[in-house]
Amino acid sequence: MTAIKHALQRDIFTPNDERLLSIVNVCKAGKKKRNCFLCATVTTERPVQVNVVKVKKSDKGDFYKRQTAWALRDLAVVDAKDAVKESPEFDLHFDKVYKWVASSTVEKNTFISCIWKLNQRYLRKKIDFINVSSQLLEELPKVAEESVPSGENQSVAGGDEEAVDEYQELNAREEQDIEIMMEGCEYAIANAEAFAEKLSRELQVLDGANIQSIMASEKQVNILMKLLDEALKEVDQIELKLSSYEEMLQSVKEQMDQISESNHLIHLSNTNNVKLLSEIEFLVNHMDLAKGHIKALQEGDLTSSRGIEACTNAADALLQCMNVALRPGHDMLHAVKQQQQRFSDLREQFARRLASHLNSVFVQQFTQTLLQLYNRSSYHSVPGHDQSSTLAQHSAELTLPNHHPFHRDLLRYAKLMEWLKNTDYGKYEGLTKNYMDYLSRLYEREIKDFFEVAKIKMTGTTREGKKFATLPRKESAVKQETESLHGSSGKLTGSTSSLNKLSVQSSGNRRSQSSSLLDMGNMSASDLDVADRTKFDKIFEQVLSELEPLCLAEQDFISKFFKLQQHQSTSGTTTNEVEEVDGVALSRSYTSGVPQTVSSEKDMIRQMMTKIFRCIEPELNNLIALGDKIDSFNSLYMLVKMSHHVWTAQNVDPASFLSTTLGNVLVTVKRNFDKCISNQMKQMDEVKISKKSKVGILPFVAEFEEFAALAESIFKNAERRGDLDKAYIKLIRAVFDSVEKVANESQKTPRDVVMMENFHHIFATLSRLKISCLEAEKKEAKQKYTDHLQSYVIYSLGQPLEKLNHFFEGVEARVAQGIREEEVSYQLAFNKQELRKVIKEYPGKEVKKGLDNLYKKVDKHLCEEENLLQVVWHSMQDEFIRQYKHFEGLIARCYPGSGITMEFTIQDILDYCSSIAQSH
Repeated sequence: MTAIKHALQRDIFTPNDERLLSIVNVCKAGKKKRNCFLCATVTTERPVQVNVVKVKKSDKGDFYKRQTAWALRDLAVVDAKDAVKESPEFDLHFDKVYKWVASSTVEKNTFISCIWKLNQRYLRKKIDFINVSSQLLEELPKVAEESVPSGENQSVAGGDEEAVDEYQELNAREEQDIEIMMEGCEYAIANAEAFAEKLSRELQVLDGANIQSIMASEKQVNILMKLLDEALKEVDQIELKLSSYEEMLQSVKEQMDQISESNHLIHLSNTNNVKLLSEIEFLVNHMDLAKGHIKALQEGDLTSSRGIEACTNAADALLQCMNVALRPGHDMLHAVKQQQQRFSDLREQFARRLASHLNSVFVQQFTQTLLQLYNRSSYHSVPGHDQSSTLAQHSAELTLPNHHPFHRDLLRYAKLMEWLKNTDYGKYEGLTKNYMDYLSRLYEREIKDFFEVAKIKMTGTTREGKKFATLPRKESAVKQETESLHGSSGKLTGSTSSLNKLSVQSSGNRRSQSSSLLDMGNMSASDLDVADRTKFDKIFEQVLSELEPLCLAEQDFISKFFKLQQHQSTSGTTTNEVEEVDGVALSRSYTSGVPQTVSSEKDMIRQMMTKIFRCIEPELNNLIALGDKIDSFNSLYMLVKMSHHVWTAQNVDPASFLSTTLGNVLVTVKRNFDKCISNQMKQMDEVKISKKSKVGILPFVAEFEEFAALAESIFKNAERRGDLDKAYIKLIRAVFDSVEKVANESQKTPRDVVMMENFHHIFATLSRLKISCLEAEKKEAKQKYTDHLQSYVIYSLGQPLEKLNHFFEGVEARVAQGIREEEVSYQLAFNKQELRKVIKEYPGKEVKKGLDNLYKKVDKHLCEEENLLQVVWHSMQDEFIRQYKHFEGLIARCYPGSGITMEFTIQDILDYCSSIAQSH
């Protein structure tokens, strides 16, 4: 234990300036854990701190570590459990009760005794010791002294004495005196008692000398006392003088206080003046509007560039003055209130003047544009003017008017519009509404005229008695429309013209009057010229190409003039979702968080564009309907063109007006395209074939070829290739089914011929066009063609050497019954003589005659346009040669050495077939 104590003192407590007084080896009661040590320590520095420290061995077991420390003043109770019986258990009551079991009773008693002594020496608050023997609180028990080794006991006792008697070291001088004293006495070390007696005697001598010296100095003490009395008198005099001086200084202090107070008031006054000057300068600098700005706001010229710039600068300066952040209390000043009221009046006056001027600019621009339209078409009112020449002149150019000059003039007011938006949103909103009203009527007039020209270019004629959309009106009508624009609150009134519906008149040189396919609107239009379709494609592309920059330019102008951000939302959360309608992927925008109001400036742009160009979508739908009525093939052109423009618009802004409008129209085009495909499939299902004539290539097979060739040229590198591939699959399956249906119903032409010719035509078409999505159908068509060709050849050729066929069938039957081939000639019915008789019935001349009749029969079945006669004839020749070789093989095996041969050879067959083919 002594070694442990020294180790703990060296490693743990000496670095912390503590001395270890007592130690006990303990473990927690009721738990099986490794033992630890409770140590009682005191600090070496004053004031002395007494602690109880828990020390525990490390996990590795090679050193000790300090785990927990409690101040002794926090110890409330020490419970030894039993004052009579010896028990190693005891409790220490700190913030909670800690139950311990000591390794031995002796260590427990020694530790409790040390705690008692430390409590008595250093703490005012006494600790309660319960169940502790009274003898233990006075001195260590004898059992402890007997059971503990002497070294350890002395260590513990010495530690206790150090705790009770404070140790005091000798200083250097005292150590030196003791050494000199001991050197003067030789036996100081050898005989300590004699040395102590000598020191005692010398101490008595010194005490006597001291007493005598004190008694001899009584006279000097009396003199010293007198001197002290005189010093006290001098002190009293000095105090009197100090009191007089203090009275004199008191008056000076009062004067200095008055002077200090006066200086403080002056300093405070100066500080207040400086702050007041600062506040006045702030108000003057930030709330004073220059006279030039005031004049510009009241009388500034809003028509010239210089005047607009001056008004813009003045408006910005006014806005800065109105938005200045006033300091606390400024708003209570009368001058500030007066100035703010003046600014409000200026703002209201300028806003009213600006709104009125811009409204006048809108009306003036609208009126000028209308007059230009009327002047351009004024010759319509000339009596006797030819309507056809008028239409021809208008159809010469398919362009929309350019509004760039109008936009350029208005953009000069963009900053003023931004100022109006920030200061008076009501007037800003009114101008926005007026602009939409004016422009919607103007664009409606221009767009209707534009589409009328497009329809004229597509059809080349108009309805009888129907005048062109830009017919002139009288100037009174123009004036009436202009005055309607100046109506109350700038609201526009007036009716819009109805849509012109054109009827298509087919000319005799381009379309057959008896064609029912065009009248029914199906996809087949073989009587239409390619030039007409190309013309329609160019016109439709030009229409879209003219509309797209018009809408983009107007949208860009709106965002710049009305200061609306096209790509940022100011409120709400806008999300874009892709919705598929009729197989067309469209981008829709949805705004959450703002019910039934403009949730963002982006939505406001879209709403303005929707109102301004409200006639674009119905006009496009009418144009699409007209194109589909002229030629259902036009739906292919329109699908490709419209898809490309939708794709382009969505790449720029998926939620823009142009993207949404073109997407809606694309749905209509896609429906027309699907309707075209459905009608063609319906036509296939309703095809009826004449019973008196041969079938040949079916009409819908030729129409599919025409459709596929045109579609491939149109959809080359198109975005909507997937729609065409789906249509191909539907059409080709319908073609296959219809071909089989017609072949089954055919009476004049054999079924195999109908299937063979039509599937050969389909295979040739798919091979030439190389449509990747129809590779499986191409293989299927080839297989069907091959199968039905073989079936037709076998069926038509039949058994040209009928008796010979019957004879050898009997031979094969005997062989099948088990007769050896070389023994067949011994059968009465199949001997060599019977074989020669049968062979003589088929000389070369008869064979050639039979083949010639077969060629004529095949020629009647096949159609000329597919040109399969030689292919079929060559297949029949090969089949006939195969039968010939089969007969020769049977003769060689069953009649060996007989010398029997056919009366014609394979070369004869080839010559017969070749001569028959050449003769026809």
